[in-house]
Amino acid sequence: MSFSIKGRTAIVTGAGNGLGLAVARHFVRAGANVVLADMDEAALEREVAELSADTDRVRMFTGDLRQKLSIANLVSATVDAFDRVDILVNAARQVMPTAPLDADDTSVEEMLQQNLSMPLRLSQAIARRYIKQAEAEGNEDGSIGCIVNLSSIAGQRANPELLGFSVANAALDQMTRSLAVALAPQRIRVNGVAVGSVLSASLLGWLRDHDTARAAIIEATPMGRLANAVEIADTVQYLASDASGFVTGQIVTVDGGRTLLDPAAIAVH
Repeated sequence: MSFSIKGRTAIVTGAGNGLGLAVARHFVRAGANVVLADMDEAALEREVAELSADTDRVRMFTGDLRQKLSIANLVSATVDAFDRVDILVNAARQVMPTAPLDADDTSVEEMLQQNLSMPLRLSQAIARRYIKQAEAEGNEDGSIGCIVNLSSIAGQRANPELLGFSVANAALDQMTRSLAVALAPQRIRVNGVAVGSVLSASLLGWLRDHDTARAAIIEATPMGRLANAVEIADTVQYLASDASGFVTGQIVTVDGGRTLLDPAAIAVH
């Protein structure tokens, strides 16, 4: 079975930086048509200019995907550019601290809107597009499209300081499972990738301000290191390819074993 996504058309959200950008770059190298979507127009322009130097398989879309009109425009722009959509990667993630006892703290609502409602609405729109394409093509065999949601191991662990982010990611994982069951009869696969600590510009910046954090994360990770963004992108490509043709509703945890380790065991050493 092939891991190839060559010639397929993918939408990657949150593609202006971080994991979204890493996935988009990886997909372009793998031969896919890629639409990079983000709110940061300047970042997208820089990245698309670089990626487009060697290929015409790259487009950008700037818009607030929390708005239904922007979602519709993204789907239309993708179809106009490449005639179809085959892969959706919901990689737009936002992290915000929460003050659990502050009644005026709106971070939970904001995290749910950004990290749950937005990917849900976009997934629904893309699923409808997949079904329309399959009907027009008379496609009656195999998967007609896939969705991959990027979540976090924060959804599997309790962290009061990241209450909104943790709750949103736990809900996103459950949304992934529920959509997988709902869309399976239409031959649409839905999976997720729950990531641990990944070397990225934002994490590296945070680690510079927290001297002991890197050592603590590594100590809490059985594999003894942080992940590279390419390792996440490889997992996303697997879930987007025919190699995972009978995989749906799964949350693949890529964290070096961190969620397997009992924190109390670390304190003993």
